[in-house]
Amino acid sequence: MLKVFSAFGQRNLAGFIFAALTVFVLPAAAFGAEGQPVPWQIDFQDAVTPIAQSMHDFHNFLMVIITAIALFVLALLAYVLLRFNEKANPTPSKVTHNTTLEVVWTAVPVLILIMIAIPSFRLLFAQYNFPNADLTIKAIGNQWYWTYEYPDHDNMTFDSIMLEEDELKPGQPRLLAVDNEIVVPVNRTVHVLVTASDVLHNWTVPSFGVKVDAVPGRVLKTWFRATSVGTFYGQCSELCGQRHAFMPITVRVVPEAEFDGWIKKAKVQFASALPVQGPEKQDKPAPMLVSVRQPK
Repeated sequence: MLKVFSAFGQRNLAGFIFAALTVFVLPAAAFGAEGQPVPWQIDFQDAVTPIAQSMHDFHNFLMVIITAIALFVLALLAYVLLRFNEKANPTPSKVTHNTTLEVVWTAVPVLILIMIAIPSFRLLFAQYNFPNADLTIKAIGNQWYWTYEYPDHDNMTFDSIMLEEDELKPGQPRLLAVDNEIVVPVNRTVHVLVTASDVLHNWTVPSFGVKVDAVPGRVLKTWFRATSVGTFYGQCSELCGQRHAFMPITVRVVPEAEFDGWIKKAKVQFASALPVQGPEKQDKPAPMLVSVRQPK
């Protein structure tokens, strides 16, 4: 959408024509797909959560307003050029004040801002009005990979590291696929606790409408409820160092029965030792077995 916004921002005929051609002439393949970006994409990835769908609706509403304003300004410019050029209007008007016009050009923008503010505030409230969680996941940003914990399932912990090109399986996207995916059940509310162990990172999944900073020493929170089964990709969206572009996020949404089966297998694969009982051992952290694969 950057090209479209840029074209609208120019507020001239060439820019508007370019924007119209971009939106209506390019093939449908250029529009966002579900779960991951596609070549020449100009639109959002398909929304699979209520919040993401609300974001898309709000964006479409803004596009209507932006288009109307751009057309109105274009019409005004055309009218001024044709009506008030030196040839058509050799004797210029000396009017310097028009109360009605000044009231209109003050009141109309205020009304437009109110129209934008109401759905904007409603969407902002929905993003931070957390429903009760069916599942909680903790995402920890590291240089340069993610660590995930499942506090509801014996604090199961594993690392999620990007697959190199020679490790990819058929159908897995380059720079987005990982060795250990997050798995969540469909139609269940998932709370994600986000933090970092070293520098600023950002946990982002476009199809979920989720984007939250991972800040060392702080735990921030977001949520999503995926309504569609599939695999959805994101990336760290905060400049975090040399391999910033190589710490993707992969979330696999599955039916609840499949999720229960995955949890049983994952607890064996990513086994965590239970804390040792006894007062003499309370100050020693429990050992944790995680993915042995290390980032390059």
